[in-house]
Amino acid sequence: MIAKLNTTLKWVHRLEDGLLISALASMLFTALMQIVLRNFFDSGIFWAESFLRILVLWVAMLGAMVATREANHISIDALSRYLKPKLKRYTVFISQLFSALICATVAYHSFKFLKFEYEDQTIAFGVVPTWVCQAVIPVGFVVIACRFLLQSFTGLTTNLSADSTTDITTGSTTDITGRDS
Repeated sequence: MIAKLNTTLKWVHRLEDGLLISALASMLFTALMQIVLRNFFDSGIFWAESFLRILVLWVAMLGAMVATREANHISIDALSRYLKPKLKRYTVFISQLFSALICATVAYHSFKFLKFEYEDQTIAFGVVPTWVCQAVIPVGFVVIACRFLLQSFTGLTTNLSADSTTDITTGSTTDITGRDS
C-alpha cells in the first residue's frame, strides 16, 4: 500500500514539475516570439499579453506548490533558530497548521471567486474562458494547504536521535555524515 502511494506521489510530482517547465517554456517562447514579430515584422500575436499574464499566474502557483513540496518556501524563523529542538518542533507544528488554515481559507474563497467567473463567462484570450485560466488558484492553494498539514504532523511525529538531525519541516533525516537516511 505504501509503495503504491509513493509511486503515485512520484507521478504527481513529475506532473507538477512537467506543468511548471511547460508553462515557463511557453511563457519564454511566447514572449520571444512577440518581441521578434514586433521588432522585425511590425506585427504580433494579439492575445500574447493576456496569455503571458495567465502563464505568470500558473508559474507562480505551480512554483509555490513545488516549493511547499520541497519545504523551500519562505518562512520567518528569527525566533525558532534559538529554540531547543523539542520546543522548535512544536512551534513549527503550530506555524504549519496556521499556514494550512490560511491556505485552505484562500482556497475556499478562490473557489467562490472562480464560481463567479464561471457564471460571468468572460473570455481571457481567444476562446478560452477566464475561469479555466484561474482554476490553478484554488487547486494550488488546496495542494499547498494539504502539504502544510501533512508536513506539520510529519515534523511533530519525527523522532530526533543523537546521531542524526531531522529537518522538521520535511521530516527527512540526515545522519552525521550528511547522507539522507
